[in-house]
Amino acid sequence: MSALVIIAAITLFALYLGMRARRGHDMSLEQWTVGGRSFGTAFVFLLMAGEIYTTFTFLGGSGFAYGKGAPVYYILAYGTLAYILSYWMLPPIWRYAKNHHLVSQPHFFTRKYDSPALGTLVALVGVAALIPYLVLQLKGLGIIVATASYGAISSTAAIWIGAAVVTSYVTVSGVRGSAWNSVVKDLLILAIVLFLGIYLPLHYYGGLGEMFHAIDAARPGFLTFPAKGSSVTWFQSTVLLTALGFFMWPHTFGSIFTAKDERIFRRNAMVLPLYQLILLFVFFVGFAATLKVPGLKGGDIDLSLFRLSLQTFDPWFVGVIGAAGILTALVPGSMILTSASTLLANDVYRGMISRKASDATVAKLARFLVPLVALVAVGFTLHGGETIVALLLMGYSFVTQLFPAVICSLLPHNRATKYGAFCGILAGVAVVTLTTTLHLTVAQLMPFLPDALKDVNIGFLALAVNVIVFAVVSAVTQPRPVEQTHAPVH
Repeated sequence: MSALVIIAAITLFALYLGMRARRGHDMSLEQWTVGGRSFGTAFVFLLMAGEIYTTFTFLGGSGFAYGKGAPVYYILAYGTLAYILSYWMLPPIWRYAKNHHLVSQPHFFTRKYDSPALGTLVALVGVAALIPYLVLQLKGLGIIVATASYGAISSTAAIWIGAAVVTSYVTVSGVRGSAWNSVVKDLLILAIVLFLGIYLPLHYYGGLGEMFHAIDAARPGFLTFPAKGSSVTWFQSTVLLTALGFFMWPHTFGSIFTAKDERIFRRNAMVLPLYQLILLFVFFVGFAATLKVPGLKGGDIDLSLFRLSLQTFDPWFVGVIGAAGILTALVPGSMILTSASTLLANDVYRGMISRKASDATVAKLARFLVPLVALVAVGFTLHGGETIVALLLMGYSFVTQLFPAVICSLLPHNRATKYGAFCGILAGVAVVTLTTTLHLTVAQLMPFLPDALKDVNIGFLALAVNVIVFAVVSAVTQPRPVEQTHAPVH
């Protein structure tokens, strides 16, 4: 009962904070989507850090360590690499967005390449990637609440309640609701993760060194990369691919626009890699559970953190852990909802159907779409089977296809054309869809390659096809130079 009270209190507090965030602000399209471009270092930091701590990290990070061992460190590495890239990449994106009053990622593509069709394609790719990402947050929320409440609230009920809370404050406050809740989420998750990552290895093994010695003795080779499959080659290629795609997610890209100053990104680029180190403590919990909660298989590995917590702590503290987990679903979920609704209203509706629609009309439509997008996500969460897993795997590979066009658009003399960008993204997305649905690997497609290259992430094949098509079509469709005509000399 005590666990349930704490979970309910934090959920209601999140709803209150999200609703209160709009106070004193006229919720125009710019205010609702990008907070009026007024966020300082702390809010931008927390919105971007929100990408690290989702339910995938809270449950999946510890579960991956529990089930896979050493390959889990890819989660630690790719964000760090992405933040280093952000030092140079984000300031010019922010400057351009501010000068042109942009409110979404497809807006950026439309203006840079002077192509509404390209903006619409980017919006559709974004929505296709965001829906399964939202489903992941809701599924995680269901698992957390059902487990932490000792079954008092079913997973289905938790999903409906969570979706209703997020929908309410997103509709009212937009990105401001996400920003205010991200403050509470990060403070709570920081405290819980640090405590669990230090206490559990000490409690069960006597320390971190002793824990790893015990695991190595019981499961030789578990703490090293396997020779095949999740090998060092897989690790390196997956880290690089996901780092390139990190800021290409529509809600992460959109968070760039909320800053009031470009120096904020350079400050954050120096601090966020250190913040990534907190993920180590999530992994320590998963490693601690390997010998103390043995036998979890398949999707159940994601329960390792809670299974170990249930047998270690009093119910009230399990409730605190559950409350932290709920916020890891609500905050990213609210950012995803805001982005998906904005993409559909601003870039699909205004881009394809009514190009002269006013900002006020688009803002109203975006708010109207919030509960509809949430309902679709809940439907997939409750009734989607393996297709959602396949879609989720496609998500990162989908958004990574936008990277070449973004980077080329930042060059002083961009030789890429709108036709090249459109065809490159389309070709890359087609390859991702094909390879993911058919479960193809590089080893299957290219058996002649040396063993060291067979474990390269299949997403690189799609990116390579994208770049080739992008370059060839851009070369073919270069605008012809205007011929100068000279008046005849008499």
